[in-house]
Amino acid sequence: MAKKNSMRNAAVKIGAAAGSMDGAAHKAIHKAAAAAHVAKRELVEVGKQVEALKKQLKKSSKRLQSALK
Repeated sequence: MAKKNSMRNAAVKIGAAAGSMDGAAHKAIHKAAAAAHVAKRELVEVGKQVEALKKQLKKSSKRLQSALK
């Protein structure tokens, strides 16, 4: 009887460790996904700023060309 009990205890410990590792992996994946989402939003924002700067440069270039004529 003692042998079966120690086997069961070992199985319980292994299962608990596996469950703990699974939970930690799930949290890590969730954090990585959240970070990727934030990075994507920031990239979109930077793209908008670049487009605004392009428009501003184009306007300035036109003004400078007309001023030089």
